Amino acid sequence: MSRDAGNGSSSTRVWIQIGAGLFLVALTISALRNPQLRVLHFLQAFIYVAILILARRNSVWGLGAGVTIGVVWNSISFFISHLMQAGAVALWSSVRTGHLRGIDEMVVLIGSIGHFVLIAACLTALFNQTIDKKKWWEFAGGGALAFAYFALIVAVARPR
Repeated sequence: MSRDAGNGSSSTRVWIQIGAGLFLVALTISALRNPQLRVLHFLQAFIYVAILILARRNSVWGLGAGVTIGVVWNSISFFISHLMQAGAVALWSSVRTGHLRGIDEMVVLIGSIGHFVLIAACLTALFNQTIDKKKWWEFAGGGALAFAYFALIVAVARPR
């Protein structure tokens, strides 16, 4: 792939949209199935809308936000709640038995896959640009803002 001067490749933008879109679908399904999570998921959706807007404008702030939120959320899902593994088990069980069980866990798996796509696409978009010191600070700033907003909404809107 060639390095561009910040114009971003259209295929990379499409992959960012796919990754964020998959996670937005997972948030929507989860909110519909679990009313206690609706406010949290509504507020969380703003992160992905911001990532989509910023990535469309080739902003490194959005790329940093996309990588950070994907890594943070997938890390929580894999290492702390283990819902990513439960989703894989539920999916495999449904394929084997033909009975759909563990839908909530499978939704987490869909969100995790969306995050893996988002992380890869944001990193690809970042490294396809000419990167100077300022862009690294913007990348880190976007990540820090996404993380801070995520921590705030979890503290304020998580179900008690």
